[in-house]
Amino acid sequence: MTVGELLLNPHDYDPKDFDPNTRRLLRATIDWFEARGKRRLLQDDLHAIWTGDFLDFAGREGLFATFLTPASEANGDPNKRWDAARNAALSEILGFYGLSYWYLWQVTVLGLGPIWMSDNPTARRRAAEQLDAGGVMAFGLSEREHGADVYSTDMLLTPRTDTADGTAAFRANGTKYYIGNGNVAGMVSVFGRRTDIEGADGYVFFVVDSRHLHYRLIDNVVHGQMYVSTFALRDYPVREEDILHTGADAFSAALNTVNVGKFNLCTASIGICEHAFFEAITHAHNRVLYGRRVTDFPHVRANFVDAYTRLVAMKLFSARAVDYFRSAGPEDRRYLLFNPMTKAKITSEGESVMALLHDVIAAKGYEKDTYFREAAELIGTLPKLEGTVHVNVALILKFIPNYLFNPASYPDVATRTDPTDDAFFWAQGPTRGAGKVQFQDWTRVFDEHADIPNVARFHEQALELRELLATAGPDDAQREDLDFLLTVGHLFELVVYGQLILEQADIVGLDRDLLEQIFDFQIRDFSRYAVALHGKPSSTDAQQEWAIGAIRKPAVDTERFDRVWEQVVGYDGAYEMRP
Repeated sequence: MTVGELLLNPHDYDPKDFDPNTRRLLRATIDWFEARGKRRLLQDDLHAIWTGDFLDFAGREGLFATFLTPASEANGDPNKRWDAARNAALSEILGFYGLSYWYLWQVTVLGLGPIWMSDNPTARRRAAEQLDAGGVMAFGLSEREHGADVYSTDMLLTPRTDTADGTAAFRANGTKYYIGNGNVAGMVSVFGRRTDIEGADGYVFFVVDSRHLHYRLIDNVVHGQMYVSTFALRDYPVREEDILHTGADAFSAALNTVNVGKFNLCTASIGICEHAFFEAITHAHNRVLYGRRVTDFPHVRANFVDAYTRLVAMKLFSARAVDYFRSAGPEDRRYLLFNPMTKAKITSEGESVMALLHDVIAAKGYEKDTYFREAAELIGTLPKLEGTVHVNVALILKFIPNYLFNPASYPDVATRTDPTDDAFFWAQGPTRGAGKVQFQDWTRVFDEHADIPNVARFHEQALELRELLATAGPDDAQREDLDFLLTVGHLFELVVYGQLILEQADIVGLDRDLLEQIFDFQIRDFSRYAVALHGKPSSTDAQQEWAIGAIRKPAVDTERFDRVWEQVVGYDGAYEMRP
C-alpha cells in the first residue's frame, strides 16, 4: 500500500477490493456529496437542515437496501447482503462528509438488528420491503431515566384480554429518549417489558410505526441536522406479528445489536479525522507567521506526525477487526473483545487526533466555512454513543485473563473483503460467557517484529503488564474500584491495539518508518497510563514500583521522524472539496 492510499481521498477513491456494484455505489455516494459542494454541506449543518436529500439519494440508488438486506431476505438479488467490510467503507465515507449523514445510516443499522435476529417472517419481510422503498429504521432502546440500561425499562406492554378480533395482543405505553430517525422510521424496534411477568422473562422487543396514530413524536432533543427524537407510545396496539423477541432472547437481541452497530462508530471517527486532516495540513503548510512557514516550527511538526500516525493506526486496527468479525462463529468469538475496542479505543483516538490538529490551526478551526469546525464539534459524540468508553473498557476487562495468560490455537484469519453475507451477525446467541473466550498467543506477532526498536520496547511494556497482573494484580478492594480498573483496562487496550496494528501492517505492507512511529506513541501512551496507575489512591507499594519500572522512552531517530513528516506534508493540497 502506497502512502497516498492510506487515507480516503475522494479525488482518487477506488475500492478495488470490492465487487463492481459495491464500487459503483460507494463512488456514487462520494460523487453525490462532491456535486453538492462544500458551501452547501456546511450551510446545511449550520442551519440544522434535515438530511432528507441524502435519504432521497440513498433511496433512488437502493443504497441501504443493497448494503443492509441480508441474503436471506434478498429474493435472489446477488447484490444484496450484509457485508461488514463494505458497510465499514460506506460508514467511513459518510463520516468524511458529516456525522449527520452517517447517523441516518447508523440508526437504521441498529433498528434492523432485532428484526434480522428474529424468527418473525412478517417483520423481516416488512423491513426488506421498506428498505426497497427507500425507508430507514430506528432503535428504541434508551430512556431518559435509564439511558441504555436494558434492565430498567419503563416501556410497558399490558396484555389485552379481548383479542378475539385479532387487532392487538398488547397495549404499549411509555416514552423513549435519544432515538435517532424517530421522525421518519417506518419500523422502530422498541425494547420494553410485560406488566404481567416479572424479571427477565417479561422483556419484549417489538416493532412500531412512527406514522401510527398512537405513536407521539415529542421533540428532537438536539439542535442539528440529525433527528434524535423522544417519542411516546400511548395505548399503542401491539399485535403478535409485531413481536420480535421475548424474555432472555430480547435482552440478548439488545446487546447483540449493539455488538453489530457500535463497530460503525470507529469508521465514522476515521472519516471525520481524515477530512479534518486534509484541511488542517493544507491550511498550516501554506501559512506564514513570524516570517516562517507554520509547519517549520518543531512543535507543529510533532503534532502533525502524532495526528497522522494515530489516524493510520486507527485505520489499521479497524480494518483488521473487520476480518475477525466477519470470520466469527460459535467457536471463534474473539470479536467480542475487538468490537468494544473499536468503539472505546478508536473513537477516543479520534478525539486525540482532532485535538492535536486543532492545537495547530487554532482559531481557524472555529470558522464557519471550514469542515473542521463541524468535525471538532461532533467528534466527541462518538465515544459517548452505543455505551460510553467507560462501559466498553469495563467490558474489555473480562478478557484480560485468557488473552494474556491462556492462549489457544486458531487458524489464521484472512483479509475479508469477499462478497459474502455475514449471517452469523444475526445468530450470535446468548451474550454470556465473554470471560471464556480465548485468543491466539499475542506475543507471536510482537516477536516477529522484534527488529523494530519501538515495537520491541513496547513489547517489553506489554510483558511488564502481564507480570504486574500475575504478581501484584488488583486486590479484593481494587476489584470493586472501577476507577482503578479502568486504568488497567486502558493499559490492556494498548496491547490488543498493538497486536492488530502489527497484523494489518504486514497485510498491507506498511512502511517501516511509519510503523515504528506508531509505536512511538504506543510507548508514550503506556507510560502515561502507568503514571496514572501510580497515582491512584488505592495503588499499593508493589503497584507503584511496577508503574515506575514500566515507563519507557521511545527510541529516538530524527531521520525516521523526518521521513514520516515528508509523508504528512505530501498531503498538502491533496484534497479540497469544491466550493
